[in-house]
Amino acid sequence: MKKILYFVFSLLFSFYSYGQANLPFEIELDTMNIFQLGGIQSYALGQSDGKWLIVGGRLDGLHKRQPFASFDPAGNNNNLIVIDPTMKQKWSAPLSSLPTNIQEQLSSTNMEFYQSGDILYCIGGYGYSATANDHTTYPYLTAIDVPKTIQSIINGTNFTSNFKQIQNSKMQVTGGKLKKVNDRYYLLGGQKFLGRYNPMGPNNGPGFIQEYTNSVRMFDLQLDANNSPQILNFTEWIDTPLFHRRDYNAEAQILSNGQEGIMMFSGVFRTDANLPYLNTISIDKSNYKENSGFKHLLHNYHCPVIPLYSEANKSMYNIFFGGIAQYYYENGVLMKDDNVPFVKTISCVSRNKNDSFVETKLGIELNEYLGAGAEFIPIESISSYTNHVYKYDDIASNRELIGYIYGGISSTAANIFFSNGNDLSKASSMIFKVYLKKKATSQVIETNSSVHSIYPNPFSSDINIELADDMEQYLHIYNMQGQRLKSIDILRNSHKLNLNLTDLPGSSWYLLRFPHSNHSFKLYKN
Repeated sequence: MKKILYFVFSLLFSFYSYGQANLPFEIELDTMNIFQLGGIQSYALGQSDGKWLIVGGRLDGLHKRQPFASFDPAGNNNNLIVIDPTMKQKWSAPLSSLPTNIQEQLSSTNMEFYQSGDILYCIGGYGYSATANDHTTYPYLTAIDVPKTIQSIINGTNFTSNFKQIQNSKMQVTGGKLKKVNDRYYLLGGQKFLGRYNPMGPNNGPGFIQEYTNSVRMFDLQLDANNSPQILNFTEWIDTPLFHRRDYNAEAQILSNGQEGIMMFSGVFRTDANLPYLNTISIDKSNYKENSGFKHLLHNYHCPVIPLYSEANKSMYNIFFGGIAQYYYENGVLMKDDNVPFVKTISCVSRNKNDSFVETKLGIELNEYLGAGAEFIPIESISSYTNHVYKYDDIASNRELIGYIYGGISSTAANIFFSNGNDLSKASSMIFKVYLKKKATSQVIETNSSVHSIYPNPFSSDINIELADDMEQYLHIYNMQGQRLKSIDILRNSHKLNLNLTDLPGSSWYLLRFPHSNHSFKLYKN
């Protein structure tokens, strides 16, 4: 729901939070298509056994500006869609066999959703309700058994019993995020929007009601004997300056203390201007704080995000793909556009063990103005923490497929917000295969070590070790289970070693230990 923005376009000479982090990886994208798969944006997602379940969302592009045409019911996704990206197949089934309340909610856009085990929880969402004879934000929480529903759609059998819904006014939210810390759910930000969107504001006909939650709502969820969801132990943090935001990115994190948490990024719209928030908030299980001094410039609207954590270097990486932003790069220069245009940017927000943040533009971009309302869909075999943060250290060092990006709004130009044209944007049917490739870099050792460097890391056969004058006498090599695999004597006056380690099994981590100086180093073999 885009407000009117006045045009301001300038070079930005102050870089704010932007920096050049030494990222240890690269991202590569390949495109793929599935025959007769349509486009979709702002949907809810579940997955099981390599197949995706797509729920809700819109089949058109950016919403129109005329109230009579905005969020046209013809653009609702009234089907459940199953996609097998490996076999390049898709199936669908209409929602019409479900009770009316479930049908209406699950055809809406911008629901909050989270999958825990086999159950996909969907909250709220905005769309046209025939029951209310108006557009509304739905006050429902629906639990969906994902594996059973996928199989029913593929087999053409009845799936009604796989859907259970409850009504709760605290769930009447759209454009927020649903995350989980330990066993507790967090409904972050969002709004209640009642009536048709009108860019002229709520006091111009047709009028509307827009209420931001300004809150983080916390609760426990469990299924009763009939598999209906139950909300327990509800509490709420209300903080208008920090939580007044919607249509943004919030991602699970591993915090600097090693605990699970959440980071709320950017979002729209500020209370003092029709511009995005740039500040960010970190949340743990019992508290929240603004990340002082860090501004998130390059992705201000919901887009695909990959959260990765490296236990080895205590760093958190959040990789963003496209979307909408107030800032972007042109010919290496950071630009500011207060129309908040569509962008092609791919970037990473990194956090080190000292809670210092830096935002880095990657060397590649999306091939079109894309990303807003799309999702990153991980490969289920990718190792992750319980909160769905992916374990960077467990990803193989060669070019590894880690997931997909599907759908979103595809725009023909950066700025299309002031046009009522029907052909300037669409819901994308494109699927990107996302590969992560770790860089082979030298490991530079602290100055008080007798080992100067070890390279390459990762390695495939040989490694090189540069030693200081304070000679090591031998080294041990261990696997990650602590078993010593071999010991190697170091010849006197040998300051450079070349070791052939082809006898070590590939695609695994190893520990090199130098007992003399009591130093250990982690290496990965392809």
